[in-house]
Amino acid sequence: MATRSRIGIIDNRTGEVTSIYCHWDGYPEHNGRLLVAHYAGESKVRELMALGNISSLAPEIGVQHPFDTHDFPGGYVEHNKLYGHMCMAYGRDRGETGQEAEHSVSVQEYLNIDCGAEYYYIFHYGRWMVQSVYHNQDKHRDRWRLVEDYLEEEVA
Repeated sequence: MATRSRIGIIDNRTGEVTSIYCHWDGYPEHNGRLLVAHYAGESKVRELMALGNISSLAPEIGVQHPFDTHDFPGGYVEHNKLYGHMCMAYGRDRGETGQEAEHSVSVQEYLNIDCGAEYYYIFHYGRWMVQSVYHNQDKHRDRWRLVEDYLEEEVA
């Protein structure tokens, strides 16, 4: 089952948010760690936003590659070896239309995007923040936290 997330960047001048949907592994221990480790600069985050909605986040934005592993020569293993370190994008890699990043006029409008996300991430003043929306058992529900702090508390 997918753990959906929404990943965005706030414009510090206007408060507007540009964001994309990510279908797989949205929990902080995966997507949160990847964002902190590999998308730490504004230009890299904007490059991710330009990719549009993604199936999965990876350490590299990468290049266009086959989306489907079933018909790939060598199957999943070979596909993962060649492309597993690259994001899997609906537009670039599967050719879907209408997968561009969304623009919201405020953080609240960003949080109201109906995509079934369980975690929302936002890049703000050079730091990644996370908010859990749907996990009732999550002590961080409806509260923005630095991803690093969230992960540290989960380990403790």
